[in-house]
Amino acid sequence: MSKQTDTRTQDLEVVVEELVANHEIILFNDDVHTFDYVIDSLIEICDHDPIQAEQCTYIVHHNGKCSVKKGSYDELEPRCTALLNRGLTAEIA
Repeated sequence: MSKQTDTRTQDLEVVVEELVANHEIILFNDDVHTFDYVIDSLIEICDHDPIQAEQCTYIVHHNGKCSVKKGSYDELEPRCTALLNRGLTAEIA
């Protein structure tokens, strides 16, 4: 294999990695759940630390939505479903 082919292969691998990880869970604001409930959900489901979960919860409250987790679709789908099962409003974008 030539050096040029190796470089193209590496470039292609980088693009594929970026596409695979190019999804995110968007959490939307509601008037039903408490801050503590949302914070606890983000800690348990999205593996946030308490400070990150609190910050995301405030962003959701003030902006109406927030990206709470990034990754591949396959990685995010069960987490998004778990958020939905808790009555939260979320989607994968």
